[in-house]
Amino acid sequence: MKLLVGLDLSECTEKVLAFASSLATELSAKVWLLYVAEPNPAFVGWDAGPQSVRDSVAKEFHNQHRQVQDCANQLREAKLDATALLVQGPTVETILEEATRLNADLIILGSHGRGAAIQLLVGSVSGGVLQKSKCPVLIVPTRKQA
Repeated sequence: MKLLVGLDLSECTEKVLAFASSLATELSAKVWLLYVAEPNPAFVGWDAGPQSVRDSVAKEFHNQHRQVQDCANQLREAKLDATALLVQGPTVETILEEATRLNADLIILGSHGRGAAIQLLVGSVSGGVLQKSKCPVLIVPTRKQA
């Protein structure tokens, strides 16, 4: 079995990672941990803008990649076959493209559990993936209990 686990590197990441680890252990699954770095609309390309802007963007990508690698290392320490991926692009579309490219059997995502009004205004990554995915999607609730 092949699992694609979408991470957002927020406080919810640990819950999603713990669930994916448990499921991957039970299923002897291969795991890809995916972080989608959205393009900065103000950033035109590596040739544009001052060096400080390019350095800042590179530093941010490096930090995000290190965080995803740390998550993959956690799974490897648990004897799981895990690969870290950082891909830049629109979040929902990139998750779906990677799931197809990797021939994933299941996509695992976290849900922040925000209210319906916010989801109506700004949408939801998990909702977008649920609507468009060709493979099963499992949503891990990550809202903190009161």
